[in-house]
Amino acid sequence: MSFEGVGKRFGARTVLTGVNGVLRPGRVVVVTGPNGSGKSTLLNILSGLIRPSRGSVRYLQDEVELSRRGWLSKLGVVAPDMAVYEELSALENLRFFTRLRGSKADDVVLEGLLESVGLARREHRRPVGAYSSGMKQRVKLAQAVLHEPAVLLLDEPSSNLDEAGHTVVGALVAQFRERAAVAVATNDPRETAWGDEEIRLAV
Repeated sequence: MSFEGVGKRFGARTVLTGVNGVLRPGRVVVVTGPNGSGKSTLLNILSGLIRPSRGSVRYLQDEVELSRRGWLSKLGVVAPDMAVYEELSALENLRFFTRLRGSKADDVVLEGLLESVGLARREHRRPVGAYSSGMKQRVKLAQAVLHEPAVLLLDEPSSNLDEAGHTVVGALVAQFRERAAVAVATNDPRETAWGDEEIRLAV
């Protein structure tokens, strides 16, 4: 994925101006900057959730440009405003997202994934609405990597997590960095340390 001259305006307010970068396997890009500088907006543009007011985003795989629709199937996202279905259990959420992507995975695989992000097996079948904020964040992490994404976009991924949860996120970044393009939006020094390069935004 590459992006050039990306800018975004919301009405009279300019959030991003002329942001450039490349996301590719083997290098983690960290997006930093003060609150209001557009970190989340940039990741939302890269994920295709919103369109830039200026500039372009190209979706590339093996030097071949893909359509926006084709790229979405290869994307994994964790963001503060990302929702999970609270009336469903963690396991049911993963079953749903698996079917939504047109693929299959048995419960043994899904429960193993939930355990890998630190969600105890006894919690897998409880409604997510009964979870703590940290437990919900773990479900979001599992959902984001469920399909082995080619691009992983993490917006404040350790939000609501304890030290053990932060370690889980760091392990996911280490696991995916060589086979996926990874970007992390954060001001947490522990997370900026994961980056090979930094895009620093200003207000």
